[in-house]
Formats: sequence, C-alpha cells, structure tokens
Amino acid sequence: MMLKKSLATASLAALMVVAPLAGCGTKEETKTPEPTKTETTPTTDTTTDAGAKKLTGDFEIQYFVGGYGDKWWKKVIEEFQAANPDLKIKVDQGSKVNDQMKPRWVGGNPPDFVYIDGPNLNDRQMVDDGQLEDLTDWLKDAKNVDGKLISDILAQPAQQFDGKVYDIPLVLNSWGTFWDKALFKEKGWEEPTDWASFIAVADKIKAAGTTPFIHTGKYPYYINGAILYPAIVSANNNDISILQDMAASKPEAFQSPAVMTALKKIVELRDKGFIDKASIQINHTDSQMLFLQHKDAFIPNGLWLPNEMAKDVPGGFQFGFIPSITQDAGGKVVANTSTANVAIAKNAKNKDAAKAFLSFVFSEAQASQWAELSGAPSNIKGDISNSNAPSHVKDAAKYLVDPNTVVIPAITYNVDVDKAMQDATDALTISKITPEEWVQRVVDVAKKVKK
Repeated sequence: MMLKKSLATASLAALMVVAPLAGCGTKEETKTPEPTKTETTPTTDTTTDAGAKKLTGDFEIQYFVGGYGDKWWKKVIEEFQAANPDLKIKVDQGSKVNDQMKPRWVGGNPPDFVYIDGPNLNDRQMVDDGQLEDLTDWLKDAKNVDGKLISDILAQPAQQFDGKVYDIPLVLNSWGTFWDKALFKEKGWEEPTDWASFIAVADKIKAAGTTPFIHTGKYPYYINGAILYPAIVSANNNDISILQDMAASKPEAFQSPAVMTALKKIVELRDKGFIDKASIQINHTDSQMLFLQHKDAFIPNGLWLPNEMAKDVPGGFQFGFIPSITQDAGGKVVANTSTANVAIAKNAKNKDAAKAFLSFVFSEAQASQWAELSGAPSNIKGDISNSNAPSHVKDAAKYLVDPNTVVIPAITYNVDVDKAMQDATDALTISKITPEEWVQRVVDVAKKVKK
C-alpha cells in the first residue's frame, strides 16, 4: 500500500489517550448513500460575535463501522451539530459504506469528510488518484478547539506522501497477541514474554488438548501485522528501516536474512502443529469466536478485538495482550502500530465545515471519549491511567510508552506487494510453499511495481 512513514519516536513517550487496515466488519445497519450528484447549499462567510466563522450549508461525512463500533462517531457528530446548529449534516456510514460510496468518489462527487478505515479504502491510492485535499499548509498552523496546535498533540505524526500531508491519524492501534489471563491462571500456563516462553507454553497447551494458535486466514494481514513484521524487525537488530524499504517495494529488502529468520518462526508454528487447521479458511470474527470459546489459546489481532466481540465475550474472560512474541529472550518488545486516518475530499463542497470538524475531533476531550467508547487508543497524547479505558488498552499503552519498546510507525505497503505477502504467508502456514518461495513470490511482484 505505500511508501515511507515518519517515525513516531519521542511523540509516543507522552502517549495517548486511549485502537487493513483494520478491516473489521460488523452487523451494523448501513445507510445507503445517494449515487447521484446532488446540489448543496454553499457555505457562508458570516462570522459570530466571537469572530469565528459561522458554518452553514450541507456537510457530508463518510465513516466505516468496524471493530471500533460507531458510538463515538454518533456522539461527536451530535456534539458538532449542537455547536453548529445552522449546518446540515448528512452521514454515510456502515460496514459496507466504502464499497457503496466508491462510485461517487470515482465520479468526482465525494462526501466532504472521510474516515479512512476498513476494506477497499487505501489512502495511498486515494492520494495517487487525486481524491484527497492537500492539508500540508493547513496543518502547519491548525489548532484544535482547545487552541492547541494539532501537529503538537499527535502521538504519531501525519504520514507524508512525497512531502505532502493528505490525511491525519485519528486512531492508533497496535497489533499483538491476545490470550485469556483467567484461563492461563486456572491452567497454570505462563504468559509469554518472548519467543522461547511462547513456544514453551504452547507445548504445554497442546499437550493439554487445546490448540495453541489461531489466525484469520481470510485476512492474512492479521498474522503478518502481529507476527511476521515484528519478527522481521527483531531479526534486523530492531531497525525498522527494513519495513520502510519493503513499503518502498525495494526487492532487496525482501531478500534480507531478517525476512528469512522471521518466516522460519511461522514455519516453526506450523511444523509443531500449533496452528489451528481451521485458520486458513475463516474470517476475523470466526477465528475470534473460536478464541473466545477457548478452542484456541492465542490469537494475533489488533486492539479492537475486545470491542468488536463485546457481545460474545464470556463472563470472567480477561484479555491478556503483548505487542510481540517473536523477540528472543531478553530482546525488546516490538509494537507494530497502524492508524485509521481522517481526510477531506479534494472535491469537497464544504471545506470550511470539514476543517472545523477536524479541529473538533482532535481535542483532548474527544480523545478520552474515543478511548472509552471504542475501547481503542486515540492518536492524541495524554495520560489514560485514570480513564475508563479498558485494561488491555492501558496495558498496550504501557508498552508503547516504554523506552525499551521498539515502535513501528504505521506503514502502508503497495497494494500489489501487500497482497502478495498476505497470499504467500497463508500458503506458508499450510506447507504449500517454503520460506524461499515466499521471498521469490514477493520479490517478483516488487520488481514489477518498481518498473
């Protein structure tokens, strides 16, 4: 999906109020957008007594409903509407909204504001297609409703595309591995801290009659994000530049010994019989359900998992989480982060309202509200220790602010290369290919992309 991302180094030290890519579908009702172009009322440059521009006209928002739910979206839009009573807000939302809105984006009649999350919505592609507003100059001086520079409060900075900013990270997710703390305590199983301890406890779990590991074969970016990429970084002396080179589709990056070392860890999982054979053909919710039913002890996933499955979590279930299990004993934890971003359409009809909405959502109050309503980290710095955020989110935050954690900034790979990696990993988990063939498959695609 994309090229190089900026590092989130020191900005994470203060971190977050608390988070494919997400790609987590739900059973939410979907509002069907109008496929044809409609007339809108233009904005008016009248101002209030306080000197702030009065927002009028129509303002259209598109947001995907997935693992984070939509409680926060409903609340923040309601609050923004209350603050701007003369604005006519229209919302296009749901688990299939990205597909439903695609004809309008292609036809040059998009909504004003878009939340870039879920399947079939790729910020790199949208930039390449000229669909997003250039926010570079705006973001330099943009302040939130608290009067603070938005760029100063972001835990992870906005990604740059050839030196320009087109979208801003709203959500900060970390991939990782989950387990049930209560079950492990009951069985006397040790919680993993590295690869050696993971393998040791997985052996015990298998001997006890439980399958140690399940993943989402239908969406292999789950196992890549939580297992493969952290393993590559660990094997590369904790240097994340290898992933950035992979994101730039450099063939030699995939031929690195670090990639081979990481792939062999997946082979070890496979050859030890730790991977649930059902994994290859099931989606995220099916694999998550088997995990919640204790059919499997570990699952690689994003921080949205507990919120996405909230209605199905058994009583007494306690989510354990670690960003990576693939490091050697004594090695640093590697947190592979991803973001869900917000942007303004280049052809937006009400850019004033869209920019005002950006300033509204990037406030500390909204960050705290996001954490509590979505069960995920916001990309806004802050202390969540006294918040109502779920315990697993607070656990993730501790890792992300720990100076011994290697934090991988959100990286978007080229679409074709990403698909090649996903397909190859699936094939590797079921012994259809070797690690060497995984590398060759991906290198072939990367070479085509570079041409």
